[in-house]
Amino acid sequence: QVQLVESGGGLVQPGESLRLSCVSSGSDFTRTGMAWYRQVAGKQRELVASIMMTSRTKYADFVKGRFTISRDNAKNTIYLQMNNLKPEDTAVYYCKDYSALDYWAQGTQVTVSS
Repeated sequence: QVQLVESGGGLVQPGESLRLSCVSSGSDFTRTGMAWYRQVAGKQRELVASIMMTSRTKYADFVKGRFTISRDNAKNTIYLQMNNLKPEDTAVYYCKDYSALDYWAQGTQVTVSS
């Protein structure tokens, strides 16, 4: 059974950075695609970035050049380095394991405000 634990969210000012982490257990991590999604209250969850088992990455247009997704297979962990944060990046960020499509963890809140 897949378990995901996200961390690293917080309150920052515009232009600052945060790094989110997601530790995965219960899946064959090295053979699994992973991703970060985000959701604003009242809106649909949207894909931010994904990383396949080959480490091929994909980004939403609204984060290209600012966010970087990476993975450490030795630690069963993915990361999302978020630079130059904007107020519109405020959301709950969720980690996703593509081997468990119906499972979502609790997420981590990111708030960008001056």
